[in-house]
Amino acid sequence: MTSRITWDEASARRHERQLLGAPAPAGTPVAEVVSTLLATHAQVLSAAELSVGLRLDGATRQDVRAALWDDRSLVKTYGPRGTIHLLAAAELPFWSAALTAVPSGASAPPDVRMTPGQEEQVVAAIGDALDGRQLTIDELSEEVVARTGPWAGDLVMEAFQGKWPRWRQVMHRAGQSGALCFAPNRGRKAAYTRPPHFDPLPADEALATLVRHYLHAYGPATPQHFAKWAAAPRGWAADLFGSLAASGGIEEVDFEGAPAWVVAGDTEFPTKAVRGVRLLPYFDAYAIAAQPRERMFPGAAYERALAGGQAGNFPVLLVDGVVAGVWHQRRQGKRTTVTVEPLGRLTRAQERELGQQVERVGEVLEAGPELVVGKVTAGPHA
Repeated sequence: MTSRITWDEASARRHERQLLGAPAPAGTPVAEVVSTLLATHAQVLSAAELSVGLRLDGATRQDVRAALWDDRSLVKTYGPRGTIHLLAAAELPFWSAALTAVPSGASAPPDVRMTPGQEEQVVAAIGDALDGRQLTIDELSEEVVARTGPWAGDLVMEAFQGKWPRWRQVMHRAGQSGALCFAPNRGRKAAYTRPPHFDPLPADEALATLVRHYLHAYGPATPQHFAKWAAAPRGWAADLFGSLAASGGIEEVDFEGAPAWVVAGDTEFPTKAVRGVRLLPYFDAYAIAAQPRERMFPGAAYERALAGGQAGNFPVLLVDGVVAGVWHQRRQGKRTTVTVEPLGRLTRAQERELGQQVERVGEVLEAGPELVVGKVTAGPHA
């Protein structure tokens, strides 16, 4: 008999598994927390530090930095959707094989695009240049062109100001394949290195592992939800889910009257609905991955807390497991002003919990916080 799952049940389990109900105990390895989230978006590193720190009792941004730059249990690299994420270093064998197996269409114009052979040359050149070294983007560019040819350095890619060299269109693929990751900044410049060498898993095994991890953290979910999260073709995702279902790795459930999927046998859900107030930063994994989005961002939240339907561009206020407002923090020296804009009236108990959440934000960011309840005037991703 097909299990029937309600939104409240799914939300409660996701909340629990995302360490939002209760943070991981003090002393839990930071990489373990990141693995629990599956991956932590790190285009804005301070947001990633906050995503992780809020889920680990007593942690501050320094704990995340130590895991990233000192013991190297975390890697900052190009992850899902070709965007910058923190990944657990021990999981690179499955991440690398899975991410490089996700089909991606050509995004560059024909006159800018490289051939598959040229792409392979560039990725190999990046890995060779960074092996045991830390290079800025300009230094890396010189090395790549020297190892491949002048064509790689042609300034043909549209950039924020001016143009970038041709080879940079596969930078994310180099990161996903394990040829590149971020190193500590050199002054104000980003720097890159190569993660420790590893043997990637076979592609089929890696994709199955990725889907199981995704469904454990965010299920029930459909192939379309997974495709959106992974920036993958919908038809490909449907075929992948069909294959995994046929092999017994995942099973179908009824989620609010529609078919969805969970890991095989993973059909136990809490019966108690989510209660409480939480603050999540930019591009938090929970806000991006929890689906369906109309339930995660109900009513006015769909317009206020999304940017053209895209999640992550605003830090969000969660009330009872769903988005109920936005917030913004502005740091000045050792102080930070946290402005929270609820989209409805908070009870006194929720106001007290909001104050506690703001205090915790300050602890993670190592800043004295001040709470202001009012209109957030900052735009998306400000």
